[in-house]
Amino acid sequence: MNEIIIIGGGCFWCTEAMFLSLRGILSVESGYCGGHVKFPSYKEVCTGNTGHAECIRITYDSTELSFEDIIDIHLHTHDPCSLNRQGGDIGTQYRSVIFYNNVAEKSMIEARLTHAQLDFDLPIVTTIEKMDIFYPAEDYHQNYYALNKDKNPYCSTVVSEKLSKMMKKYKERLK
Repeated sequence: MNEIIIIGGGCFWCTEAMFLSLRGILSVESGYCGGHVKFPSYKEVCTGNTGHAECIRITYDSTELSFEDIIDIHLHTHDPCSLNRQGGDIGTQYRSVIFYNNVAEKSMIEARLTHAQLDFDLPIVTTIEKMDIFYPAEDYHQNYYALNKDKNPYCSTVVSEKLSKMMKKYKERLK
């Protein structure tokens, strides 16, 4: 059965590349969520003034990958203990966030965060936010890593390193 979840964990180029490599993931779309500006642009979101986070909307096959699996993978492929930053990316637009649609999803997210806390020395600061409007990012952000890994130094270093670590940790889940 096809399901959707929206998460943010820093630059959406990284999160998109990681989740696209997993079995059970049907599609990943980069975009913006959780803010107050309608139809924000990348330039506006980068100011940190729109309230949006860089996010990905994941469509997945829940018979292969559960909601809880996605949350666990998300929490272990970025730093959920770092407030409003991932590496050199700083600002609320890079916050660690998981969006929920209903009370049942919110409860599952809270339970996974509590369980994941056992793996971290510092407190997890990932926010749990009510799903709002997801705005797709501009076309040039979609599938960015695959299209730019040899052209953009950020991709060839930062994204490639994160992707490599994720692939080692979750090798049994790769496509």
